[in-house]
Amino acid sequence: MTKSVDLNADMGESYGRWSLGDDAALLGIVSSANIACGFHAGDPDVMARTMRMAVAGDVGIGAHPGFADLHGFGRYRINLPGETLQNAIRYQIGAALAMARCAGGRVRHVKLHGALANMASEDAALARLCYSAALEVDPDLIIMVLAATAQEDAVRELSCAYAAEIFADRAYEDNATLVDRSKPGAVIHDAERAAARMVEMVQAGAIIAESGKRIPTRIDTICLHGDTPEAVDIARAVRAALESAGIAVARF
Repeated sequence: MTKSVDLNADMGESYGRWSLGDDAALLGIVSSANIACGFHAGDPDVMARTMRMAVAGDVGIGAHPGFADLHGFGRYRINLPGETLQNAIRYQIGAALAMARCAGGRVRHVKLHGALANMASEDAALARLCYSAALEVDPDLIIMVLAATAQEDAVRELSCAYAAEIFADRAYEDNATLVDRSKPGAVIHDAERAAARMVEMVQAGAIIAESGKRIPTRIDTICLHGDTPEAVDIARAVRAALESAGIAVARF
């Protein structure tokens, strides 16, 4: 059984005068933060503020690049030429590296956001394009992947450092991909249910799909979405349940 696991959250997703999520509260609970790079959400001020808080709280910083889709919050699928997509990744990673350095920290990992992540979980060639672009900017980055999907196939082919991720607040299909948000039950809002299923999955070393199917996998980190209204409650419940089960929460 895994004796420790990382707990991460997507954040830095406010924009201008529009506020989304309680990043300050989440940063007091999680061990890693995936911070928006301005394409799907966030802006330079939000990125700087979130990274400063992460550094102050000794929370690991990750870049969270996505499609240039503020209107759809990065959740619309967009088909881009490979070079254009890679340049978008490089651009966002570069911004994150610069802002983290100015905040007194560094970017440890990179995690794709939203529709781009879902597409990469189905297409190893697309995932390789994204990850190779990120690693060109900084070869020491740890790639955070959706466990047991094509994303994991891609990082193994690239022979790079990676962390395998499962989700506390999302339901799973039998192929280890996430249930589409348009379907009922795709997003889990009940904090106690989220916590119990995370303990069960970590102890089992497997993703448990909605059908009950178990998909054996390495589990390095657990994610919750900062934009979910119940995010802070879910984070607290998951951490408490893990620790009660003898599973420490620590950066991967």
